[in-house]
Amino acid sequence: MNALHDVFDAAGVQAAQILGLWHVFVWTCTAVFTAILLVLIVALWRAPRSSGETPPDLASVDAPEPGPRRSVTTAAIASALGLVALVVASVFTDRALARMSLVDAVNIEVTAHQWWWTARYLNGPVSDSFVTANEIHVPVGKPVIVTLKADDVIHSLWVPSLAGKKDLIPGRTSKMHFRADQAGVYRGQCAEFCGYQHALMGLLVIAQPQAQFDAWAAAQRKPAPEPADARAIRGRDLFLSQSCAMCHAVQGTLANAQRAPDLTHVASRQTLASGTLPNTPSDLAAWIADPQKIKPGTNMPATQLSSEDLAALVAYLGTLK
Repeated sequence: MNALHDVFDAAGVQAAQILGLWHVFVWTCTAVFTAILLVLIVALWRAPRSSGETPPDLASVDAPEPGPRRSVTTAAIASALGLVALVVASVFTDRALARMSLVDAVNIEVTAHQWWWTARYLNGPVSDSFVTANEIHVPVGKPVIVTLKADDVIHSLWVPSLAGKKDLIPGRTSKMHFRADQAGVYRGQCAEFCGYQHALMGLLVIAQPQAQFDAWAAAQRKPAPEPADARAIRGRDLFLSQSCAMCHAVQGTLANAQRAPDLTHVASRQTLASGTLPNTPSDLAAWIADPQKIKPGTNMPATQLSSEDLAALVAYLGTLK
């Protein structure tokens, strides 16, 4: 889990265009700010000095000041031209973002919840679609169309290494386009305050070579494997008999609820609780035992189990790869 939320690490054409515009804005504003400071310093340096006993000089009150007038006019024109240049740069960047080819794109529907993400892959026939949570895999060099929805309040998806921000609004559907040109793991985040655990609503985008992506997608389409040992079988029985099955789905079992992340292949993911914890057996056990201690306000209740039953449940979930 080494993904960084880094706006300067552009790994795709969309992010590169936005980063280029950022540099234009930063350097232009820095130049303007520096010029204003220099003019202020010169004005203070050249200002006449006086003391409390110096009589007032009113000679310049009605005198014409062509020099200052020219300076103010020149500064106003330069400021207006600079603003127009920034607007033009923004328009050209927006057009460049829209020109990315979407031929043979991967189609993913992402739904934001408090406080996690559902990702549904929609390419091909309905039988080929599958659902995962809090982690998106995409092939390197291939365009991705993300359809964005919100389940409850307004959210915003931001993966700075790949694309800009996009709001997810209940009752509305929007789209985000991006292309990952470098293999790697890129962190996304909800960028719109959405409640108590807004800061712990992360998302990983994993860009892989096409062959690895195809293998991952094929594995995700399969139902959960049957547990092979007695402890994992005990864990599956506990999962189906406890409150877990009331909220989670595990394809290939009787658990088909949609109120919480799909766990069919949870062991293949890098994190737990939407990027809050690394996906290790010890962290998974702690999350199941008392999720409110780790992520206060989450909708998942604590599961009261003996240490043996908890170990069995963790062992079963560890088989879901």
